[in-house]
Amino acid sequence: MTPVPPITKDQLEARARNLRLLLLDVDGVLTDGTIGVSATGDEQKSFHIRDGAAVVWAQKAGIEIGLLSGRASAATTRRAAELKIGIVLQGETDKRAAYIQLATSLGLKDDHIAYMGDDLLDLPVLKRAGLSAAPADACGEVREQVHYVTRAAGGHGAVREFIELILRGRGRWDALVRAHLT
Repeated sequence: MTPVPPITKDQLEARARNLRLLLLDVDGVLTDGTIGVSATGDEQKSFHIRDGAAVVWAQKAGIEIGLLSGRASAATTRRAAELKIGIVLQGETDKRAAYIQLATSLGLKDDHIAYMGDDLLDLPVLKRAGLSAAPADACGEVREQVHYVTRAAGGHGAVREFIELILRGRGRWDALVRAHLT
């Protein structure tokens, strides 16, 4: 595959202004990809608090947030409920088909959607989305195919970094910071 050329600041800002939906993979993006299983079979995942705060800020800025995960998890369902994320697609091994169905049902074009993923299963969606990103520790093939690679690893603030980039591109970041200073 030929790597995607980096986009300019002007291109990024234009794409950020056009976004209506930010879709996120879960394992390896909102988490570090580690899944703990207790002796009783309960699954445990760790989510970074700053990623959650950024999700709330994006929602307040008019960007809908959705999760598109290849595996179903009660921990994901609970975290989505805590963050009031209304779109939660789990157990979707054909992410491309799930993405197309979601975009069609919402009446969205590819350039209205941003997606962040970390592994090969995410490539079909990353190639379609109007703005794509991957955490620093995503597999090499994914990092080569996205518009932006975060400095942070998955589960360690990568989503926060991507949302900040989007909000800066929309001209909303400075007002958000000022609101927290008063």
